[in-house]
Amino acid sequence: MAFPNRPDAPELPDFSMLKRLARDQLIYLLEQLPGKKDLFIEADLMSPLDRIASVSILKQHEVDKLYKVENKPVLSSSEQLCFLVRPRIKNMRYIANLVNADKLAGRTRKYKVIFSPQKFYACEMVLEEEGIYGGCVSLNVSGNRWAFPQKVEHAPSTGRLMVSVPTDVSCDEWAFSLLPLDVDLLSMELPEFFRDYFLEGDQRWINTVAQALHLLSTLYGPFPHCYGIGRCAKMSHELWRNLEEEEDGETKGRKPEIGHIFLLDRDVDFVTALCSQVVYEGLVDDTFRIKCGSVDFGPEVTSSEKSLKVLLNAEDKVFHEIRNEHFSNVFGFLSQKARNLQAQYDRRRGMDIKQMKNFVSQELKGLKQEHRLLSLHIGACESIMKKKTKQDFQELIKTEHALLEGFSIRDSTSYIEEHIDRQVSPIESLRLMCLLSITENGLIPKDYRSLKTQYLQSYGPEHLLTFSNLRRAGLLTEQAPGDTLTAVESKVSKLVTDKAAGKITDAFSSLAKRSNFRAISKKLNLIPRVDGEYDLKVPRDMAYVFSGAYVPLSCRVIEQVLERRSWQGLDEVLRLLNCSELAFTGGTKDDKAPSESLRLILVVFLGGCTFSEISALRFLGREKGYRFIFLTTAVTNSARLMEAMSEVKA
Repeated sequence: MAFPNRPDAPELPDFSMLKRLARDQLIYLLEQLPGKKDLFIEADLMSPLDRIASVSILKQHEVDKLYKVENKPVLSSSEQLCFLVRPRIKNMRYIANLVNADKLAGRTRKYKVIFSPQKFYACEMVLEEEGIYGGCVSLNVSGNRWAFPQKVEHAPSTGRLMVSVPTDVSCDEWAFSLLPLDVDLLSMELPEFFRDYFLEGDQRWINTVAQALHLLSTLYGPFPHCYGIGRCAKMSHELWRNLEEEEDGETKGRKPEIGHIFLLDRDVDFVTALCSQVVYEGLVDDTFRIKCGSVDFGPEVTSSEKSLKVLLNAEDKVFHEIRNEHFSNVFGFLSQKARNLQAQYDRRRGMDIKQMKNFVSQELKGLKQEHRLLSLHIGACESIMKKKTKQDFQELIKTEHALLEGFSIRDSTSYIEEHIDRQVSPIESLRLMCLLSITENGLIPKDYRSLKTQYLQSYGPEHLLTFSNLRRAGLLTEQAPGDTLTAVESKVSKLVTDKAAGKITDAFSSLAKRSNFRAISKKLNLIPRVDGEYDLKVPRDMAYVFSGAYVPLSCRVIEQVLERRSWQGLDEVLRLLNCSELAFTGGTKDDKAPSESLRLILVVFLGGCTFSEISALRFLGREKGYRFIFLTTAVTNSARLMEAMSEVKA
């Protein structure tokens, strides 16, 4: 259990500095509104804020009361209101309605909006249109005479009056985009990134990613070697490099602490994110939903009437030892741990007064803490077992493995149909359909129509738009007739040169969103060949995170690039991934980089990463003497992925 790091493994940088910077910046912004104030916080910023600044710290800086931003009247009596929100149009409407309601009531207050992690021009425009933020408002006066306290800028012949509006609201931004969830895990806490970019094509968060990478290189030195794959990765890299060039002096001469950085788009590897997780941390996330590094364990786990919020990180010694383990090994470890703990308690018998005093003062508190954590994780395991038994988990895993290996596809399709007919879960059924589609390079038209019809009849026609979303994102597609693209391409190639025809062929392939999973799997040996049974207690490769059936594609790509120190020799893989033009190599080419830093690797997942991928790369690091650091737009899993694509909210 909890394989130790190799003795030559490098030390991780101290990321607590990121928390201090974020806290100091927030305090500075709050102090710009002197005196007592009420703070309104958007729901999905509450958990990250809790990790950065406690309520007592906010109170020290004259925050009187805390409120949640929600669509209902404000009961605050404070003369100063501060809003901590994401840059969303609906939030601007909420604030504008509140300010205008105060105006109608004849009430004067000061308002401050703090956007996190950045403000967007569209948000300021909404506030301007509502007449509560600087700029000019155009009024149609139609020849009537009006008295305005505002300054008239100009009155064009159109009969419209341009009036300068006094600013009721001040705006600022809290550039908080890096939250350390653990010693090796940083999150931007932007779950909307996946839908915004990979479905809507909205590129607004790319600047946030570039700013986050720039901050890391400023604090921890330049990155000598940089690799990336995917359209979003390429754009983020280019924007980040522009920022680096503008402020070249900040990192010049600094020794790098991190030797390699990888940027990966989530759509390079959808398969891994769609698979059921079987490492302990992944199962806890799938079952209880880990949010911002903590989990709410209900009465079924705590064995009491109350729920308990538990922080899951390396400081929890029990969790640290089992987090990356295959679930089949966890119960045995916890049982042994319980016996060892009991043996330590039993040592009290036969102690004299002095020994007992030392035991109570030095060991008892630690043993009680360990006992509490052990009880919680045993309760969590029991709860997981009950829930997974209800879902017939073994049959589900067997079907997934058959899809990954390309065996018994008809049986797997029948299993998915049964899943839909039994109305097990709309999200779970969608996930299985997507996994079937990607591993088979799209569903044959007959199966696509049949599964779609059964799904809509079982769960309701309101899911129709969800199918459109999944198709656009390339998650659930229908196979085109085999000769369609070839016929079009052959006609085009007669009209243009061979070189141009090749580019047009690539464009058609891109439009078809082919996954080519089978060919990639064979090329990278993602399905391990095992003689006999795979030993999950002593794993031999990263496939253990999926019970020995499959090596995560994203992790294998990173392993291959690290071995080659470039994309050389992976041309065929890049072509199959439809990323021939979207893989890049860069960096500072710093030959003075300390050898220790070259074994520290930052992996940036754009669109979310799973705990299975984190566990797999931690295993690779232990085997090869690397230490991996993870930066993700948000931690994700198959359910979150499907929910992001769904138009029907649970």
